[in-house]
Order: sequence, then C-alpha cells, then structure tokens
Amino acid sequence: MSSVLVVGYDPQAIPGVDAEALRAALDKELSRFGERGIEAAMTLVVFDESAESTIVSSLAERPWDVVVVGGGIRKTEQLLPLFEQIVNLVHRHAPQAAIAFNTSGGDSVEAAERWL
Repeated sequence: MSSVLVVGYDPQAIPGVDAEALRAALDKELSRFGERGIEAAMTLVVFDESAESTIVSSLAERPWDVVVVGGGIRKTEQLLPLFEQIVNLVHRHAPQAAIAFNTSGGDSVEAAERWL
C-alpha cells in the first residue's frame, strides 16, 4: 500500500481563520486517501523552533512514498524559510519520497497521486 505524508500549517496558528472548520476539511482529505487505498498521515507545523523536530519525527515514522507540502506553507511569502526547511528535511530524511505540492487542503490526494 502506498504511503503519503501531508505537511501543512497548523490552522490554529493562522489569525482570523476558523481553525475547527479548516481542521475538519483536512481530516476529510485524509479520509479521501483511505477511500483510494492510500495510507496517509498529516503533520501540522508552525513557524518556530519546533517545526524541524516535528517534521523529522514524522518523516522517521516510516518510509513515505510521497510527501505533500501544503499550499498554505508554500504560497505565503513570510513562510518561505519554512518551506525551504521542509523541502530540505524531506530530501535529507526521506530521500526515497517524491515531493508533491497541493494548491489547497482539498487536493492533496490528487497532488500525491501524480507521483504514485
């Protein structure tokens, strides 16, 4: 069975966002992976000193086939250093994994499937 790790920005750290609703949408996306026979997990990070250890820990859980980096991290100019950090951590700690990019929390499955 294929495995996918989705790395996204923690909705609770985004000012003015309904974190509960966004988290529910992310959980729904994880369910879509299961419906397609893909094992998936999600790691949510914030832009602080905890990001690296959180990501490395998630990458070490298993050999991932694909790591999807969320659009919220990639598209937010202030998070560019975090985006670079994530890409380099995946390269270093999960070199076998393809790296995919979604446009929103609702198309992570399609982003991963491009590389499975």
